[in-house]
Amino acid sequence: MIGQARHRVVVIGAGFGGKYAAKALRKAPADVTVINGTNHHVFEPLIYQVATGVLSPGEVATPVRELFRGQPNTDVLLGWVTDVDTESRTVTATAPGGLPYQVPYDTLIVAAGTAQSYFGNDRFAEHTLSLKSIDDAVELRSRILTAFEMAEIATDPAEQARLLTFAIVGAGPTGVELAGQIAEIAHRTLPGEYRRIDPAQARIVLIDAADRVLPAFSPGSSAAAARRLRDLGVEVRVGTLVTDVDAGGVQISVDGGAPERIDAITRVWSAGVAAAPLAARIAAATGAPTDRSGRILVEPDLTVPGHPEIFVVGDLMSLDGLPGVAQVSIQGGGYTGRVIRRRLTGKPAGKPFHYFDKGNIATVSRFSAVADLRGVRLSGLAGWLLWLGVHWAYLPRGRNRASSLIRWAVTFLGRSRPERAVTARQAGLPSPAPADPLREPAPAAAPHS
Repeated sequence: MIGQARHRVVVIGAGFGGKYAAKALRKAPADVTVINGTNHHVFEPLIYQVATGVLSPGEVATPVRELFRGQPNTDVLLGWVTDVDTESRTVTATAPGGLPYQVPYDTLIVAAGTAQSYFGNDRFAEHTLSLKSIDDAVELRSRILTAFEMAEIATDPAEQARLLTFAIVGAGPTGVELAGQIAEIAHRTLPGEYRRIDPAQARIVLIDAADRVLPAFSPGSSAAAARRLRDLGVEVRVGTLVTDVDAGGVQISVDGGAPERIDAITRVWSAGVAAAPLAARIAAATGAPTDRSGRILVEPDLTVPGHPEIFVVGDLMSLDGLPGVAQVSIQGGGYTGRVIRRRLTGKPAGKPFHYFDKGNIATVSRFSAVADLRGVRLSGLAGWLLWLGVHWAYLPRGRNRASSLIRWAVTFLGRSRPERAVTARQAGLPSPAPADPLREPAPAAAPHS
């Protein structure tokens, strides 16, 4: 019909799920609106390398508008989605500065991601750092590097030890990769640069309640990763429960035994994830069931039960016990975009979503990684080369790939870290620079007549 409005698709979130869903709609007869809380898409598997000075934020963060520059049917809006009205089919978001706005939809794709889970101990968030965003990564990098600077100044050996202790809670891929990189900073990058401390004396403690590191991997790969971590000097404390966290350290217990305290200035929490708050709002509005983590139980085509116009992809969906990993988000996003495109072009519905498990891969240190790939297990250099190739292939084309290769070469072939700058504000120092005594003072302004 002449003048009939085009179908409106709103995508909440520009992570892997949202990005691949919107990309799959580039040729669909629809107007697509992507709403994201930041102006960039984060390549989250490499965000720990921003936190440890290997990569810059720009290498793992791509502007959302750049992603869809060549996609004329796609609009991008900055804002945090706070509510979804399923009756009027509108999304409410808040722009920077607190300005609310609404966007109508005919089809909704929810790919809002996850939040950090503290397993009922939300007070731990006040005293730990997480690693979910660029802000988190830059803050953690500042904490790590400033800890060594503060230890150089400290005169009390106990205070030096506390400053040089790094406690990481959670031995999944993020925790293992972070522990390995901090160990390499201490043992490979910084030695010889300090006069009062030995950076190699830093204590890196990796803590997890599970009985092994990388529990999603095969026992053999987990054991290989643990051996490499210990070779790097990391204390691997598995089967260990964190019972308390405060501003000075963490308290742990093994098998319900006597509590043990680890004094640490730097405390990182990477132990679990929970559904973003938006999931609870959508579940309440639609009556959709949720799992124990608050994720929405979806139909086999990734729609919300009773609401075929609402898709949930990525970390917010719960289906057949699928893990919250990047590949599930990528494949789910692409599948959702194709389903919507088929609907709009009058084609019959396709098959239910089927996840193709490509396996797991995690790097432990330079030239060392573990990989479980559909029955094939690699470790050491072979695993690391595979890790390098896979992550390079998934980075956005162009400058991200080129500059990342250069920085990896500098870091892994040499001893330097390209990104070690810490601003005065990040280090907690006064930011105004002192006056330059060699500079002539500016002349006084002439008085007005």
